[in-house]
Amino acid sequence: MSELVIRRPADDAALRDWRYVHNVVIPTHPLSLDDARDRRERHRLEVAYRDGELVGCSTVRPPSEDTGAATVIARVLAAHRRRGLGEVLWARGLAHARELGARTIETVVLSSNEDGLRFALRHGFTETERYLLPGDTVPWIDLRLSGS
Repeated sequence: MSELVIRRPADDAALRDWRYVHNVVIPTHPLSLDDARDRRERHRLEVAYRDGELVGCSTVRPPSEDTGAATVIARVLAAHRRRGLGEVLWARGLAHARELGARTIETVVLSSNEDGLRFALRHGFTETERYLLPGDTVPWIDLRLSGS
């Protein structure tokens, strides 16, 4: 059995790994290391390794004060999908969002990420909105967990 290690990126090396996964899965919105540092301060980031190899990352945006909605995003590199890694990252993110008092759980998926969209829909999310950010050509999809 291979070992899965998930940890918060406490140093720049781990944060570079988190950033790498983010930028591969979301190529239309690449982040700099400074962007990732800023996100680490505002959100809970985790990076995942299997047998020492980088496989994925996650982000939990805390619940907003007005809606109580937290955003949970699990990202897995394509070569490592369909092995249960997204399940683990998702469950950890969901648990953390609930610990923070989230009343609603949301996620966001780039529409070109068909695997990510299938994963979200299979886990009970319902699409709430599609939109383009200024300068983008690929729509984003906001989804909300049904019953949350």
